[in-house]
Amino acid sequence: MKKTREPNEKRIERLVRELLVELGEDPAREGLVKTPARVARSLAFLTRGYRQSLAKVVNGARFASGTNHMVILKDIELYSLCEHHLLPFYGKCAIGYISQGKVLGISKLARIVDMYARRLQIQERLTEEIADAIMSEVNAEGVGVVIRAKHLCMMMRGVEKQNSEMTTSAVLGSFRTDEKVRQEFLSLVR
Repeated sequence: MKKTREPNEKRIERLVRELLVELGEDPAREGLVKTPARVARSLAFLTRGYRQSLAKVVNGARFASGTNHMVILKDIELYSLCEHHLLPFYGKCAIGYISQGKVLGISKLARIVDMYARRLQIQERLTEEIADAIMSEVNAEGVGVVIRAKHLCMMMRGVEKQNSEMTTSAVLGSFRTDEKVRQEFLSLVR
């Protein structure tokens, strides 16, 4: 994905004012006067992943490692916006990979999750993008990613199911082809 320009916050403010009017509100009302500017800043922050690149996020933090054991980081919080309703979904991500001579700095795994989560998303694609990025960055033998998330579009509207949680996984390389590797990963992230 190519890097995009910074959003035009003044234009977003105007559009939010129009939206408030269409919803039957008065944007000049005391509680709403600064809302368009707040929403513009908030949306710019919540979609900052569009303006980040994998190379800059990783920032060269690949390190030689003679080991080829499984590396796992779990319980990485994530917050994203569903592309269908622009409502939040949130949850936790677990990442595992088997290196082939290189490992990523541990914070880079969480930063990769954030970069892709801070875009309009569907959970299925988010899971795949994270797995693909890690696979390409360290040329891993295998990668596994599991995300468990709650979607406000399911909770606040539509079917209104408060306790529903979606789980997605992406497995690449040996995590896909070797049942024992996949099972080890899944048992360690449960």
